[in-house]
Amino acid sequence: MKKIRVLAILAFVTTTLTAQWKPAGDKIKTKWASQIDVNNVLPEYPRPIMERDAWQNLNGLWEYSIEKKGAAAPKSFDGKILVPFPVESSLSGVMKEVGADQEVWYKRNFSVPSNWNNKAVLLHFGAVDWETEVWLNGVKIGSHTGGFTPFSFDISPFLKSGKQELTVKVWDPTSDGPQPRGKQVKNPDGIWYTPVTGIWQTVWLEPVSKKHIEDVRTTPDIDQGTISFEVAAAGTTYGDVVEITILDGSNTVSTTKAAVGEPIVIAVPDAKLWSPESPFLYDTKIALLDNGKAQDEVQGYFAMRKISKKRDDKGIMRMQLNNKDYFQFGPLDQGWWPDGLYTAPTDEALKYDIVKTKEYGYNMIRKHVKVEPARWYTHCDRLGILVWQDMPNGDNSHDWQNRDYHKGNEFERSAKSEAIYRKEWKEIMDYLYSYPSIVIWVPFNESWGQFKTVEITDWTNEYDPSRLVNSASGGNFFQTGDILDLHHYPAPNMYLYDANRVNVIGEYGGIGLPLEGHLWKTGNNWGYVKFNNSKEVTDEYVDYAEKLKELVSAGFSGAIYTQTTDVEGEINGLMTYDREVDKLDIKRTNQINTEVINALNE
Repeated sequence: MKKIRVLAILAFVTTTLTAQWKPAGDKIKTKWASQIDVNNVLPEYPRPIMERDAWQNLNGLWEYSIEKKGAAAPKSFDGKILVPFPVESSLSGVMKEVGADQEVWYKRNFSVPSNWNNKAVLLHFGAVDWETEVWLNGVKIGSHTGGFTPFSFDISPFLKSGKQELTVKVWDPTSDGPQPRGKQVKNPDGIWYTPVTGIWQTVWLEPVSKKHIEDVRTTPDIDQGTISFEVAAAGTTYGDVVEITILDGSNTVSTTKAAVGEPIVIAVPDAKLWSPESPFLYDTKIALLDNGKAQDEVQGYFAMRKISKKRDDKGIMRMQLNNKDYFQFGPLDQGWWPDGLYTAPTDEALKYDIVKTKEYGYNMIRKHVKVEPARWYTHCDRLGILVWQDMPNGDNSHDWQNRDYHKGNEFERSAKSEAIYRKEWKEIMDYLYSYPSIVIWVPFNESWGQFKTVEITDWTNEYDPSRLVNSASGGNFFQTGDILDLHHYPAPNMYLYDANRVNVIGEYGGIGLPLEGHLWKTGNNWGYVKFNNSKEVTDEYVDYAEKLKELVSAGFSGAIYTQTTDVEGEINGLMTYDREVDKLDIKRTNQINTEVINALNE
């Protein structure tokens, strides 16, 4: 009888929580929206490249209130919001505008598991857009600026017995501020989309020892057959040791020990190389030892792969993967969702676009002016897809020209704006450094906020010499960086050529097909060209791809087709915005894409 009563109470609580939330608005939604469990939102471990066994998810229903900027903390709240979906999204259950004159307040209670006693407790935020302040039990414990990178606080000193009260305040000026924001604007239209304010990635707790691992940085060297580890740790003393075990499945490749703070280089004999065709990952176990006793242990992975450039036998500068000429071909992927905006409804949804990209026959994705949750990059690593990672643009545009690679006008940012860019670009590179799928950094796109191009490019090259830098995708080239990146719509075209750099077409295509029942907007939908059915769109795509094959032999080493999905008013995706319809014939598209990729080595 007691068990039945407990089950009845749990069922009542679950039903009550569900009744407090439903998707807001009448916009189209993905199939995954109906699969959301408010008691178990995005339950997967958020950081699989450095994973611990114990953690607690704080996603779910929080209290929220939208207040005038600078106002005191609210005494009562407006209602419930489903974290981690942004305030403006349908899946938040709120779907309200915020803007630069207001702030979002969040509040929830949580309990710390009793078996975490004598542990330090870390409070992690996957990403919050843009300026965040955090209170625990009425004490302000920290703040953070930046909308795309994770941050955390050791909340141990501020815990009390029983329930803990967590309060978060967020301000986001969107297009009224100079901060990196990607495609977000306060008046969305055309290629510019709905603002994203507040918490948009998983919030979670993690218990660690006073001595614990903070970060693991891996750098492969396939020419030497080695992998380098830099392990950062907190609370350590002289004599503490890092132990690294490398695994190939269940087989131990090697075990190595070194003093904390020492760089570690480990031989990987007969290394299995990672590529989109064979995405092999070595597993790792990394332990922090004090007098031989483990204080902390994390599990992760790395890959042996190399991205580089080299002239071919015709004198053309080519991109190489693992020391072989390799044509990189993929879609422009903006990572937007009709129901969650920046936030995919489920982990299956997050993975889906990558799976479809592979089905279409591509080997690469350009992640366009957005940074994804850590799990997205792990999916790329595991599935085998190369990634060109854009810096999300911010501040204002300037004069854009894409017909002369000797010059280009730059935007003159304020000292504050420059500092924000530099801080956030470094944090993004630090956050993503160890994901092998990422092969190219893209600091600027089409002059959007572009400044001091040569200086930023040189810094990016020096900070991460293991990857190529595409300094200015689409124009204002300045003869800097590793790549000359042209944009041309709708058909691909080589209107410039640089004998000293890799040449790519970083955007082309944009073939539009509006499909009733799958549109974000009822009118004013657009593509660079429009057609009436899947056959017409596929025919046009194949025609462009045939032109692209000819340009591969002429000198192109990579290409980006616009785009993976429709996004809001743009209807030029390979899929509809709700991911319900593949607009192109997958078999025909895969076949021609494979021919384009193989054209380089014919």
